[in-house]
Amino acid sequence: MTERPRPSLTLDVEASPGAVRLRVAGELDYDTSDQFVERFQECLEADPTLRELALECAGLRVCDSMGVSSLLLVHRGTSARGIRLSLENPPAFLSRILYVTGTGHLFGVAADGARGQAGRAEEGPRPAGEPYRSFPPSAPSG
Repeated sequence: MTERPRPSLTLDVEASPGAVRLRVAGELDYDTSDQFVERFQECLEADPTLRELALECAGLRVCDSMGVSSLLLVHRGTSARGIRLSLENPPAFLSRILYVTGTGHLFGVAADGARGQAGRAEEGPRPAGEPYRSFPPSAPSG
């Protein structure tokens, strides 16, 4: 059996007094989410006066449910310490995930998923007469 190479995640830190920009690139998923949370913890420990954390996500290629969970852990950690958290340049797929999960507001992502024309084109047109549903239809009762 061939071992699958471990997905890569690059985390670069730019720090200034009271502020950190964490550049997240690659794959934020099951295999790398612990690494992401650990780097976040290191940033907190390095500057006890931290007031602002920016997550630069332009280089992010993948984010699965564990990636979203780790983003929520970071949000919880910053909120508990009164640190302002922002998500910068999220790729369209990440904006869409945060929109669908109802968590975009925690990261400053617009209520419509901030997809723009490119994101709408990816989804394609809705079939004529099909109502818009933001969640799966409820199961029939009975």
